[in-house]
Amino acid sequence: MLRELHITNLALIEKLSLVFAGGLSVLTGETGAGKSIILQAIHLLSGGKGSAAWVRSGTDSTTIEALFEVGDDHSQVLEKLREQGFETDGAIVIKRVLSENGRSRFYINGSPATARITGELAENLFSVASQHDHQQLLAGRYHLDFIDAVGGLWQQRLDFSKQYDEWQQKKNEYEDLHRREREKEQRKDFLSFQVREITDARIIPQEDDRLVMEKQRLKSADDLNRLGRKSYSLLYDAIDPLAQMRKNLAQMTELDPGVAALSEEVAGLTYQLEEKLTALRDYLDAITDNPQALETVMARLDVLQQLKRKYGPELADVISYGSNAARELEELEALDVRLEKLARERQTMEEALLKAAGQLSGARRKTALELEVTIRNELQSLCLDRALFTIQFAEGEPDLASLGRTGGDRPAFMFSANPGEPVKPIAQIASGGELSRLLLALKCLLARRDQVETVIFDEVDTGISGKAAESVARKIKELASHHQVICITHLAQIASCAHDHYRVSKHVSNDRTHTAIVLLDEAQKVTELAGMLDGDSVTPRTLAYVTELINRNQ
Repeated sequence: MLRELHITNLALIEKLSLVFAGGLSVLTGETGAGKSIILQAIHLLSGGKGSAAWVRSGTDSTTIEALFEVGDDHSQVLEKLREQGFETDGAIVIKRVLSENGRSRFYINGSPATARITGELAENLFSVASQHDHQQLLAGRYHLDFIDAVGGLWQQRLDFSKQYDEWQQKKNEYEDLHRREREKEQRKDFLSFQVREITDARIIPQEDDRLVMEKQRLKSADDLNRLGRKSYSLLYDAIDPLAQMRKNLAQMTELDPGVAALSEEVAGLTYQLEEKLTALRDYLDAITDNPQALETVMARLDVLQQLKRKYGPELADVISYGSNAARELEELEALDVRLEKLARERQTMEEALLKAAGQLSGARRKTALELEVTIRNELQSLCLDRALFTIQFAEGEPDLASLGRTGGDRPAFMFSANPGEPVKPIAQIASGGELSRLLLALKCLLARRDQVETVIFDEVDTGISGKAAESVARKIKELASHHQVICITHLAQIASCAHDHYRVSKHVSNDRTHTAIVLLDEAQKVTELAGMLDGDSVTPRTLAYVTELINRNQ
């Protein structure tokens, strides 16, 4: 049950606090006074899309906070809340802060929450029937939602949606494989050529880097030979003097042992130079001016370069491409076996899906029959005594072609308010008043079957007057006997049933427009209802009628 609602800087509301009791609370006021702002606050609390335009000008954020009390008979709500990590003792505080940049922050019992979690929680705390629901009632795609909600079929519907998605995935996988089967031979020829081309090349990792160096060496053979021989000659001429120096130091060591370390180090260096001289000679002997070898290297580099242009920027990518192509070639060889296996799996899933669709459809048709009777009874109590209401389904069992994520049913609400006239789709024949009463009947039915304790009506009296208005007032009063009902209304008949009556008004202060809401006492109720009936032309007879109306409906 909604106990408190606090609003700060929302549109025309600067600061507002409301305390609600059980039973029926109504909000009345002139058109444009700001009644819809209260509904917008509720919408924002439920995780609805927010806009920076709702933040009161001159302020940086809007804050909306609501306190709900939940009894032990709504244990599912409390358990779900605890599963999400929110502690509660039966009191639930939902808060939303909407910044001027359009961003929002949500809180549940003081802890940060997501819009999704807040929305799911709100669905279990209150239900809103607004003018938007009138449009939904006209749209056939929402009729299925009503049936599933009334019949308690949402979980079965969600299970079917999951099963449908799995079947759709298997179907797509099969069709993709079937397409590949049709293209298999062409693909096999193409892959075989690629694998053969890469395999025949006998690629060695990093071979291209080594060949580039070999190419440079072969092209520079003359220069390498010339420079190498000059270097060899210089080093050769230095060997004999160095050998003599080594002998001299050895003789000095015999005379002075202190020179031994220097003698050994010089001797080591001369021996190293002799080894390097031998290595340089071997290198020069290996250098040949071999145009044929250069051509072979360049031809090999050209082959590798062509492969890299085709299959990858680097030689490692070419090798990897060849491995993947060979693996795909093996898979194509086994494609027939996989396709046959997928076909069997798909057939099994289709049979199970059709069975589940049939079961769901059967449950919906059973719910629809019960709903027809219940709605007709509800409509009789709303001054539509001889109205006809039926729900039509397509004949026959669902087939694969008609299936979607919600099943294979496309029910249509059919209605006739006049005896002798055939039922037709609601969108074609129902008036505004008839739609309002039909929506009220559906909402009352849903409220009795779910755990939602608070029901909010936004101008459910559209297109209603006279006797019909009296019947709608009685129906809302009946609902308020076992639910908390908050109703925005223009009808005195409905307002006269209220336990708490709030007046919404607009005034200007310090060149700023403000919306204010006040709880009326008994005398103010009479004045407000009289104004709703006769505007500025209230007479003693009006006041007497209002007093009688209040006494009759309390």
